[in-house]
Amino acid sequence: MNKVYLDHAATTPLDPRVFEVMLPFLKEDFGNASSVHALGRKARHAVEACREKVAGYLGAEPGEIVFTSGGTEADNLALKGVLLERGGHLITSAAEHKAVLTPAQAWMQRGGKATILRPATTGAITPQQLEAALTEDTSLVSLMHANNELGSLTPIPAISEVCRAHDVLLHCDAVQTAGLFRLNVQVLGVDLLTLSGHKFYGPKGAGVLYVRGGVTLSPLVEGGGQERGRRGGTENVAAIVGLTTAFELAMEEANERVLHLTRLRDRLCRLLREALGDKYVSNTPLDGDAAPHILNLSFLPVDGEPLDGEMLLLNLDLEGVMVSAGSACTSGTLEPSHVLLAIGRDRAVAAATLRFSFGKDNTEADVDYTAGKLEKVLRRMGASISP
Repeated sequence: MNKVYLDHAATTPLDPRVFEVMLPFLKEDFGNASSVHALGRKARHAVEACREKVAGYLGAEPGEIVFTSGGTEADNLALKGVLLERGGHLITSAAEHKAVLTPAQAWMQRGGKATILRPATTGAITPQQLEAALTEDTSLVSLMHANNELGSLTPIPAISEVCRAHDVLLHCDAVQTAGLFRLNVQVLGVDLLTLSGHKFYGPKGAGVLYVRGGVTLSPLVEGGGQERGRRGGTENVAAIVGLTTAFELAMEEANERVLHLTRLRDRLCRLLREALGDKYVSNTPLDGDAAPHILNLSFLPVDGEPLDGEMLLLNLDLEGVMVSAGSACTSGTLEPSHVLLAIGRDRAVAAATLRFSFGKDNTEADVDYTAGKLEKVLRRMGASISP
């Protein structure tokens, strides 16, 4: 039986080229980057070289790069760090990742002010929506670049124009577009930007928060003053080296990867439309305003009876096709995706949803196999599909 992995929005496999570069820092070059002896200096040089490389790809200064344990920590540091330092009113979207929504809710529980906007049916917030929600004490806006479940893109440069006009900081979670899009922070106009290494074939446990010069943060983790006092703790040198190498490779191969991923996504769309007709709806905008690697589909009730989304997922897994029912960070729950509910999907339809997310090593044969197995599973579950 074939094994097809189509859950790259959750995590990607470690690129063997990345592993090879990491290996010395897991073995002989194991020094603490804060130590002053030779091993420590070698580790420090590696970390600072990585900081310069990441900054260069983002159009930032090295001192604006903070290495974290991943996207969740970077999002938390951005929101909590700014709000605890400045106070004020936060604006975000109901379709954000839980790494943003949970800190936003915590801020409100502390007595802080926050507005959680309902997105359009695409999952994105418009500049007009943001403009209408701003108040005199708004200090921070947090909106993701590409939605991690739908793939829909938010017009961040236009959003940043609104923020700049009102002297409001803008944080952007770019976890799903890093490694695919050219994320120049000057072009985007952001003040804070989140990346996560394991989304672009780097190691888990490594992330980045870009912090524009002049923006001060209250640290979440205090200790030895690492990362210029913004994030205490001994640096994970091997993971930082792995993240940076993965980011370099992704940027070198970005155009090729985007074309490949787009072809795979469009092929699956075509095959499913031919096989399933109108038995499903796409929650991913396919007109160019979406990341190329994500396809989110909701399957419609059959004779008035909603499909069991969990059974759909498990049956596909038994056929060797690994996909997601939504965000990996909310898996294990029977509740429909908060993102799908936020864009107005009926609960029964939202519960019968699959997210296919493609990777650089997937093939057309993988797509063809997936389409055939999905049709088989749906027929077995009682969907009236013409053979």
